Amino acid sequence: MNIHIGNRELDLPGKYIDYLEDSTPSLNDPEALRARMEEKGYLLLRGVHDRDLVLQARRQMLEVLAEEGQLEPDSPLMDGVVKSGQRGGFRGGQNRLTTAPAFIQLVRTGNIIRFFERFLGAEVLTYDYRWLRVVAPGAFTGAHYDVVYMGRGTLKVYTTWTPLGDTPIDLGPLAILEGSHRFEKIKETYGKMDVDRDHVAGWFSSDPVELVDRYGGQWKTHDFRAGDVLVFGMFTMHASLNNRSNRFRITSDTRYQLASEPVDERWIGENPKAHYAWHKTDRMIPMEEMRQKWGV
Repeated sequence: MNIHIGNRELDLPGKYIDYLEDSTPSLNDPEALRARMEEKGYLLLRGVHDRDLVLQARRQMLEVLAEEGQLEPDSPLMDGVVKSGQRGGFRGGQNRLTTAPAFIQLVRTGNIIRFFERFLGAEVLTYDYRWLRVVAPGAFTGAHYDVVYMGRGTLKVYTTWTPLGDTPIDLGPLAILEGSHRFEKIKETYGKMDVDRDHVAGWFSSDPVELVDRYGGQWKTHDFRAGDVLVFGMFTMHASLNNRSNRFRITSDTRYQLASEPVDERWIGENPKAHYAWHKTDRMIPMEEMRQKWGV
């Protein structure tokens, strides 16, 4: 199978990208999951969310997108077929998609909270800000660490990437660069950046091949079904495949940590302030410039 990340066309499976390893058999063994996270930098877990609840959240969101005129009216609602000229986009924060009742229930209660309480061993909290993406055909996300966007509290924060509906390869699911959580020079340079403080573009690279050739590791991805999640830490490099379908890829990123540890103030509260300085300056520093400075 051929897949695309940015301008690169890669064979799956192949030298640069292969399939994610499934950690679901260890779902009820938190010690084994912690060891797998340390080894691989991610956990692929099937069926963590209630599938019916995921599909209910999807329906509520698609009804909003249909009202906005973003969906092809002659196609089934749940297919999420994009109307010509519509581009979707980032829908984080407080809006009609992220406040859909089923979505709130999905990411703030129930199975996912119970999972993290077992995985982390104590009471957990989730950020009040919710990241939601409605990804149009042709779009993708470049490689980055999450820590550059949310590194002011504990560094033991875990991202949960949730596909809101079945998300096969052609919709452009997430890809993990396995081993990237051990790229020490990148962690000590790029990994100490703060986009609001430093006014630097957030993506480390748009070229998945360059990263593997220069630093090692291998990209991993897979088909996903409603109910599946991909969990990873702040120093795991990730990107997405290009959406090569005619449908929106609707996915969320929610963050979980121990309630007892410090929290990044940008992402909590009734109305989180989010990024207050990033992209709000006369000159954003290109990542290429910073990489030259860091020698990475």
